[in-house]
Amino acid sequence: MNREVFVSELNKININLTNDMLDKLEIYANFLLEYNTHTNLTAIRDINDVYLKHFYDSLTITKVMDFNNKTLLDVGTGAGFPGLVLAICYPTLKVTLLDSNNKKITFLKECVKKLNINNVEFILGRVEELTSDYRDFFDIVTSRAVAELRILMEMNLPLVKIGGVMIAMKGNVDEELENAKSAFRVLEVELEEKKEFNLPFDAGNRTLLKIKKVKEISNKYPRKYADIKKRPLK
Repeated sequence: MNREVFVSELNKININLTNDMLDKLEIYANFLLEYNTHTNLTAIRDINDVYLKHFYDSLTITKVMDFNNKTLLDVGTGAGFPGLVLAICYPTLKVTLLDSNNKKITFLKECVKKLNINNVEFILGRVEELTSDYRDFFDIVTSRAVAELRILMEMNLPLVKIGGVMIAMKGNVDEELENAKSAFRVLEVELEEKKEFNLPFDAGNRTLLKIKKVKEISNKYPRKYADIKKRPLK
């Protein structure tokens, strides 16, 4: 998927980017591939795959959410997916990129300087360490290919403001949803939307889960990560 095909495929899902946004994404793609030659950021090495499997895939989250004038935390952002892509395409969105890998945060800071955008902040750390400063704070918390759903729910949802949402970007998710039934009950949250679709060119199936926080979550959560992983909510 080159830039032109990327634009065409986005138009099919009602996303229309300006030339400035497209230029910034092109700078991002080239810098990512250049940086990746000396620092491992992504297994993808081809710019056409960057457009399809990183940029287009990141923007499919718009199928379930409007991102204008919101605050968003991208947990385990890696090389900036979907958070930095959204920051470029939605300038009124205030994005916080969180990752525990210092090399990836360093890359993101350098990339944002190149892009000359000012709606991005960075946190080096783990999501379960943020609750003292960011509990009930963000309109949206998202994660792409980070952890099992019930683990994500316990880590991410305490940071969502009441009335806000967590959006999990997944592939096949039926088993994870079944295992997460207790997490929905314990955390007292609601599955507002489940959107299933296929990426273009047989690049894989995707599921977006939009989970709404309707009331305060007990201060017992999140537990320490070792406890979350060892004993997921049930």
